[in-house]
Amino acid sequence: MRMPHTQKSSMNHRHFPLFLLLLNLTVTAQTPRYDQTKEGFLVFHPIKTDARGHIIPWHSADKGEAYDFAIRATWAFWDTMRHDLNGLPYYMNHQVWRPNNDPRGLGGDQLQMALSSWQLLYTYTGNERVKENMKFLADYYLTHSLSPADAAWPNIPFPYNTLMYSGFYDGDMVIGKGYTQPDKAGSFGIELVKMYQITGKRNYLDAAVAIANTLAKHTKPGDADNSPLPFKVNAFTGEVGRLESNEGDGSHAGRSSYTTNWSGTLQLFQQLTRLKQGDVAAYGKAFDAIVAWMKAYPLKTNKWGPFFEDIPGWSDTQINAVTFAQFMMDNPSLFPEWKTQVPGIFDWVYAKLGNDQWKKYGVRVVNEQTAYQTPGNSHTSRQASAELQYAALTGDNSRRENAIRQLDWATYMVDKDGKNNYPRDEVWLTDGYGDYVRHYLRAMAAAPELAPHADHILHSTSILTQADYAPDLNKRLALEIPQDEVARVKLFYRTFDRSATETIRVRAKPVRIMLNDKELKELKKLDGEGYTWQPFEKGGLLRVRHETGNTVKIF
Repeated sequence: MRMPHTQKSSMNHRHFPLFLLLLNLTVTAQTPRYDQTKEGFLVFHPIKTDARGHIIPWHSADKGEAYDFAIRATWAFWDTMRHDLNGLPYYMNHQVWRPNNDPRGLGGDQLQMALSSWQLLYTYTGNERVKENMKFLADYYLTHSLSPADAAWPNIPFPYNTLMYSGFYDGDMVIGKGYTQPDKAGSFGIELVKMYQITGKRNYLDAAVAIANTLAKHTKPGDADNSPLPFKVNAFTGEVGRLESNEGDGSHAGRSSYTTNWSGTLQLFQQLTRLKQGDVAAYGKAFDAIVAWMKAYPLKTNKWGPFFEDIPGWSDTQINAVTFAQFMMDNPSLFPEWKTQVPGIFDWVYAKLGNDQWKKYGVRVVNEQTAYQTPGNSHTSRQASAELQYAALTGDNSRRENAIRQLDWATYMVDKDGKNNYPRDEVWLTDGYGDYVRHYLRAMAAAPELAPHADHILHSTSILTQADYAPDLNKRLALEIPQDEVARVKLFYRTFDRSATETIRVRAKPVRIMLNDKELKELKKLDGEGYTWQPFEKGGLLRVRHETGNTVKIF
């Protein structure tokens, strides 16, 4: 999410033809704006508080119920969004939703973010429409965005549709046709690996391998001014894009040769290596080069930009910094000092991007980036989920209270019908949807007591290929479960890997848990195959570990 066209700026940051700018001003005039100066009101809702005057969710004082509503409402709005005249869902053509069509094309990572969130949402709900939407997004993007095989940078996606209703993605929003963003290619690649694991379809894996091959081939050691892969590059010629100056003195002008958004690319190399697919030797070399560069430069310099497709100049971003902090927490063996480096990243975010506008409600939120200092729903909820993950891993709860209030605060961006409006801005289909839902689900995984009092798989160390919840068990399960068992099954799921661990919030302690054809034993500690049970005030928490099978039935 970036500056709206009506935002006054010293940067000519859109590079739009005049007729599009005039069209946008006309559409903007018809678009309702939300008065952020109204006391006690936040986007769509009056601010609700607890007895201490601290913010609580608008939908319900029960956090799990409120977060669940925000998740489901945003998905429902996406799922039922209107189609454009070219026959595609609106979110395949535009980065901002408006009652009248917005003249801008896709956000640079819009589909990758949606795939990331929907994979977690499917695990959480078992909603087959979520899985089908993932297939549509991946299939359409694969067949309408890739650079040709004979290009200098072959087989990687273009992020932007330079002709709005062409149905094809062929360039970059600022620089134009032919330019792509390698970091977004890496983020798409890891989602394709997940799609292969979910569906078993080889074409997703082959496409991920092709993306990884291109990225690995072009990875270099990097230095203070050049990341191992560039931010923007012409896929046909290999020419690195231009970076314009944000300042009148011309500072920060140069090439778009630097970004720190490499977590998705690193995960792509990791997973293909684990699956023994593609050129694993090249992936290992590229992985090591990127990790070494991240340690040598951004972790020391806090130079955490850029990320956004529509900012032509330099900007440090919260998303790059905190996404890498999450990667560090997921891979602690690579970062011996992660317990001090990760909170160091958090501190940098608050120093550069902290926002105290709602301090009287007991919450400090997070601005998007240095070039656009405005609070963000996705950025603040990302901060919350990362800080809750850190608390869960270390036992340091000093940031926990503010993190939970950040989640409470970000629910106010969601209207009753699922519109998710960026504070002071618009309904962005990146920040309000793909880069929103996943943060609540990750927060629940880190702090299961925040999940609703219901049956939900909150986390698995493996990708789930199937998830079915009672009473809406998939009809095909009758073929896998004896008829006399169907009515008693509360949850059925299958993982890609035989060896995995699941974290599950349940209404009541299970009567029995079956792994394939054998019954799992309850354990006091999850140090082997079996399950543990932790009671809550309502329901409890189930952790299931399996090593000899991948199909679980909970009765």
